[in-house]
Amino acid sequence: MKIGVRLDVLVFTIALLSVPVLSDLILSKVDRRIDLTSQIARITSTLKVENAGNDLVSEVLLTIPDNQAKNLAYLTATSNEGKGKVKASAVNLPVEVVHPKGMPPALTFYSVSLPKGLGKGETFTLDVLAVFTHALQPFPEEITQANIQLVVFSDTAHFLSPYTVKVQSLIVKLPEARIESYTKIENTKIHGSEIKYGPYENLPPFSYSPIGVHFEANQPFVVAQELVREIEISHWGNVQVTEHYNLVHGGARSKGEFSRLDYQSRRYVGGASAVRSLVAKLPPRAHSVYYRDEIGNISTSNLWSDSKKTELEIEPRYPMFGGWRTAFTIGYGLPLQDFLFRAEGRRYLDFSFGCPMNEVVIDTLIVKVVLPEGSTDISVSVPFPVKQWQETKFSHLDVIGRPVIVLEKTNAVPEHNQHFQVYYKFSNLSMLREPLMLISGFFLLFVAGIIYMHADLAISKSSPSYLAKLQWDEVLAVIQQFQNNINRCLTIHDKLEASLRDLSRTGDVQACKAARKAFDGLLKDLSKDLKPLLAFLQSSPQASQILPKVEELVVKEKDLQEKLMAKHSMVVDGYEKKSGGREIENRIALQQQKITALRQEVDDLLEFIEEI
Repeated sequence: MKIGVRLDVLVFTIALLSVPVLSDLILSKVDRRIDLTSQIARITSTLKVENAGNDLVSEVLLTIPDNQAKNLAYLTATSNEGKGKVKASAVNLPVEVVHPKGMPPALTFYSVSLPKGLGKGETFTLDVLAVFTHALQPFPEEITQANIQLVVFSDTAHFLSPYTVKVQSLIVKLPEARIESYTKIENTKIHGSEIKYGPYENLPPFSYSPIGVHFEANQPFVVAQELVREIEISHWGNVQVTEHYNLVHGGARSKGEFSRLDYQSRRYVGGASAVRSLVAKLPPRAHSVYYRDEIGNISTSNLWSDSKKTELEIEPRYPMFGGWRTAFTIGYGLPLQDFLFRAEGRRYLDFSFGCPMNEVVIDTLIVKVVLPEGSTDISVSVPFPVKQWQETKFSHLDVIGRPVIVLEKTNAVPEHNQHFQVYYKFSNLSMLREPLMLISGFFLLFVAGIIYMHADLAISKSSPSYLAKLQWDEVLAVIQQFQNNINRCLTIHDKLEASLRDLSRTGDVQACKAARKAFDGLLKDLSKDLKPLLAFLQSSPQASQILPKVEELVVKEKDLQEKLMAKHSMVVDGYEKKSGGREIENRIALQQQKITALRQEVDDLLEFIEEI
């Protein structure tokens, strides 16, 4: 692949040459280093600024093209004056977006305020760190499981600035020594995985020399499209942290089929850029750690902890290739005394803002701090701009709800993993609210129990509803007796059929007749027992709805008895006449069909009455 200057870059360069310049300052020396060893592009620039004018200068302008500024995640400038401890103690210089007059719309300008005014001939050295996300573009955009991942990065070999640059050099650090192609201009050298451009001297203001590098980058591009961190404070001694991740692999999209065999046996060939595991660096003394997704708890994780840190290594349910997504939740508890402090009559939470996982780009990061119910005078201190608003969350035993401070940051990177503070006032007496509510609740419960045990809540025995209930209970009792009676009759029917099977096995006609006579007597006794039950139901208004089914059941059961007795007589008579088995079956076939149908009708009626 050959990387050349595009038409829009040429137009951009011509536009820069037509704008006025700022001549008060010059950059006597610029050293830039672009680190592309991860998916996040970090550009470190050391600028030696010299005042060549007569007026006192208090700011330095930094220039970034708009197409890069939209991906700018973090920008900081620090003083590079002094040595050793003095240099290490340097603080960040204020940086803000400005809009100088007469400048082209294709540029974004940032003003760096100097700690003191720069007089004529004086110099000042500062370090500038610019962090960009989504700056590495996969090329090709789709690869198979066996392919390596190649990406393209574009920038300028000359430091883009509104000031004249006397001497400037650039080093591009790559993750691998394999480089497909790169832009070759004057004074370009390559050493292993580093490309050096320059030095270049006497560059005019807004000098722009586009370059591109096409190289191998097999590191996984883990992008959190959304990360929601909820930090809930409990003054009973715990800080509960819950993190909801929605991840996608932002590298070259995977095409073709996935081979588990190649993935496991050829780990550095079959899916070299796949996300195999993630490591979350949690605060020390983290406890009750869990890791789950929408399906449930995931056991493929390891936890290491010591006095300085706690590391949670998690492995998703499946490896993530380019374009693949996953969502999961991490939760853990922390000791309250490690993160909650007091100052000037207020309490404040001191906690880290960003993601605990390294080299993860976060498109939208939402941090929610849930304060105890009753917290007042709330304020927030964050070391960088964020969106902020307040919500209310209701939990167990809450009355007015718990205040929730919501902080939102787009395009977050590991450099944003800095400490922020949430200040609030809280009365110790408010801690007694929930215990008092529990005590009051149990007290009222016991009082209600005492009242219930000593109060007569029975319905008056003379009321119509109570009398109707008694009558219905009597009907139900009679129906239960009626069902038991019918079931006993059906049991005798089954025994009558069993006597015929014994006859076919033994041929003992007399024993079969004796059995039929005994069963006939039992059925007659049961029929007599049914009469008073039926009479009661016929006389009770409460049984008016169920009475037709009961009467129908009595008729069907009686008819079933008669058909069974007739069948029994026909079979016994056939055996006495020494008829063949086939002949006996033919004689009783029609009778058997009627018996089967009647038995089904009786069962259906019993089931209907059981439901009533």
